[in-house]
Amino acid sequence: MQQTKRRTNVTQTKKLIASGVAVLAMATAFLPGPAMAQDKLQYFTWSGYELPEFNQSFLAAHPDGMEATMFGDDDDAFTKVKAGFRPDVAHPCYDKIARWNKEGLLQPIDTSRIENWDDIFPVFRDLPDLQAGDGKVWMVPWDWGNTSVLYRTDLIENPEQSWSLLWDKQYAGRMATIDAVHDTPLVAAILAGVNPFDMTADEMEKVADKLREQRPLLSSYTTDMTSVEQSLASGELVAAMTWNASAVALKKQGVAVEFMKPKEGMLTWACGYVLLKDAKNVDLAYDFINSRLEAASGKYLIEAYGYGSSTKTAFDEVSAETLTDLQLPADPQIMLKETVFTGPMKQNDDLAKMFEKVKAGG
Repeated sequence: MQQTKRRTNVTQTKKLIASGVAVLAMATAFLPGPAMAQDKLQYFTWSGYELPEFNQSFLAAHPDGMEATMFGDDDDAFTKVKAGFRPDVAHPCYDKIARWNKEGLLQPIDTSRIENWDDIFPVFRDLPDLQAGDGKVWMVPWDWGNTSVLYRTDLIENPEQSWSLLWDKQYAGRMATIDAVHDTPLVAAILAGVNPFDMTADEMEKVADKLREQRPLLSSYTTDMTSVEQSLASGELVAAMTWNASAVALKKQGVAVEFMKPKEGMLTWACGYVLLKDAKNVDLAYDFINSRLEAASGKYLIEAYGYGSSTKTAFDEVSAETLTDLQLPADPQIMLKETVFTGPMKQNDDLAKMFEKVKAGG
C-alpha cells in the first residue's frame, strides 16, 4: 500500500499543496456534469504521488496532460470507484487487486506495451493476483515499502524490537496507529498468533480482543502521516505505526527517531498502476505508466521517500551508501525473507467491519 498503502511528500510545502489539490480535486470530481477534462489522463492516487518528478517524459510529450485526484487509502479508493468515479489509471496496492477485479472495475494491461516490463523485479512481476493471462496483467507494480513502528529514541530507551510497543500501557495516549485494515488489524493478528490472511471466526475474535486491548492506549487511528510526523517531532507522540517516508522525513529534520525492525517482521507492501475498465485515455495511460517505470522516476522515489522502486534499473542509479541509510536492499527478495508481505486477506470485508466496530468502542 498496501496502502496510502501509502505516503508523505518531500517537504511540508509540497504536503500542504498536495492536500489542497486533493480537496479541490475530490470536490470537483463528484459534482454533477463533466467534472474531468476528457483530453487529459485522469490519475487516482495517494497524496504525494502526483508530483511531476515521477513522470517527466510523459509531461514532456503531453504538457498539462494529466489531472490527479487523491484518495486517503485503498478502501477509500475502492469505495469511490465502485460508486461511479471513473479515472483512467488508479494506484491501489497488490492486496486489493482481487477485490477490484471481483467488481469488474479493471481491464487487462498488455505487457508488450510496457517498455520496461522486463526491468521489474520478478518477485513483483510474477505475483499471482496480477496475472491476467496471455501476456497481460491486472496491475503494473511500481512502488513497494515497509510499515513499522517509528519511535523517538530519546523518549523510549532501548525498547524491545516488537510490535507490542504499540500496546505498551506506560505510553498510553502518546501512540498512534494506521487506520487501515491491512495495517493495524494485520499486526494485531500477528501478535495474537493468527494467520491474518485466512482466519476463522474464532480467530477473528482473538484479533478483535487484541485491538480492544490497544484502543484505549492510542492517541488516534489515522492515515494523515503529516500530523503523525509533526506529533512525533514535538514529542506529543513517542511511537507510531508509519511507512518508510516518515522515518526519512523526520531524520532529515534532525528528529531522534528509529524505524523499528520488529522481531515479528515489518510489513512489506507493493502497489502499482491499474487501467480502469471504462478508461477513456488508454494510449495516454500506457505513456504514463511507461514514464513512471523509467529509472529517473524510480530513483526519485527511492531517494525522496525511502520507498523501493519495482525496477532494478532505478536501484542501479542509487548509491549503495544511500540504500544503506534508507535500510533498503538492492534486491527486494532479501527484505521479503525477513518481513510479512501484505497479500490478499480472505476475510477483508468482515475484518473491516470488525475494525470499525472496535474503533467505535464495540
